This record gives sequence, C-alpha cells and structure tokens, in this order.
Amino acid sequence: MTSTIDDLLARAAVPTSDPRAFDVAAALRRLAADAARLTPPPEIERATEAGQMLSVVSRWVLNEPGAAVHMDRIAVDPEAGALLTEEQMDVDGAVVFACLLHLTGHPESAQFWWQFAAGAGSGAAAYCLHLHHRRLGESREARHWYHQVTVRMEDGSLAPDESFIEGLETVARYVCQNGSAANAPTGGLEGEVDRLASRNANSHVIVHWPDRRLAEQLHRFTARR
Repeated sequence: MTSTIDDLLARAAVPTSDPRAFDVAAALRRLAADAARLTPPPEIERATEAGQMLSVVSRWVLNEPGAAVHMDRIAVDPEAGALLTEEQMDVDGAVVFACLLHLTGHPESAQFWWQFAAGAGSGAAAYCLHLHHRRLGESREARHWYHQVTVRMEDGSLAPDESFIEGLETVARYVCQNGSAANAPTGGLEGEVDRLASRNANSHVIVHWPDRRLAEQLHRFTARR
C-alpha cells in the first residue's frame, strides 16, 4: 500500500524531548564556558591590534602624494648592476618600499627596510618597527623602537612625544574599526613585488631594491585615486 505524504512526514519527524527535562542553568554554564574558551588572551588581542594598526599606517604611507616620487629615487636598473650609495639613498623611499613589502606579505623584507630607514633617522620607520614587533609579541624590541620614536633626534629636532603617539594610535584604531580611504595595494603592485621576491629567491630571503617597473606601477596606483 502506497504511503501518503502525511504518513511519510509522520515517520520522518524528529522526536523532541520533554521541555521539562531541559536544564537551562546547565546550558547557560556551558555557553559561558564556551565563550571563555573563544576569547583570546590579552597578549593575542594586543598583537592583533598592532598588526591591524601597522597595516593602516602602511596604507597611509603608500597613499601619500609623494610616495611614488620617493620610490623613483631608490629604484635601480638591475641590468646596470649599480646600487645606490648611502649618501644617495632616499630614506622616505625606503619607508615606502618597506610598507609596500609589509602589505604584500613580505614581513622579513619589510623589517629589513624599516631598520635601514630607522637607522638613518626616520621616526616613521621606527614607529612601524614598534608595531611590527608588538605584532610578533616581541615586547623588548617593541619598547626599544618606541623609545627611538620619542627621543630627541641626533640633529637636535624634537621627535613626537608620547601624547602625539597616543593620538595617532587612537586614530589608527578608529580606522581599523570603521575603514579607511587609503587604498590597499592593487594586484598589479602585489605582482611586481612578487616578481622581485622570486628574482632573489635562490640567494636571499630579503627583497632587495625596487626597480623601475615597480616604481612605474606605484605611479599608476597613486594616479588612480
């Protein structure tokens, strides 16, 4: 005999337990325990926040009107084999390159170029290193670079004080939560950085020296805004 639709639905129904047997208090305790396990420890939250802020600051640097010009000044011709001397180096160009490397997934290379620029007196590079080490949970290194941002520079000029840094971080947190008008690198920029990285893959971990192709791509990126 063919079963009716009602018969099939009746047999397929999942039996429910008696609601009087449900322990609400126990269920709430389980939910609270699950929530506690899902909440990351404070050091993880601080590291995550530092990483987000570093990406915000890097996008700001990359979207600066003069970013492509500074990149031009450190771009080299790999065929010519001539590298810039320390006196010829554009420190702001090194910061731009480091921020681009960070945003395109090359953190070790970014650290190398930030350190180069910070050693030449760049407060922006020192601040990026502070966030970079905070992101990695390296507290001692993070404190060192924070100190470098806030001390008096060798040429006698005043570095930003702690209240300025706190204000900057407040703005960066707001941008993390609400978005930013500063564009992230395009696929074209990321592709050019990956090309440079693959060129050095057999001999170096660090991405050395931007070239003219990358500088031209950055010009196109800044012109589209």
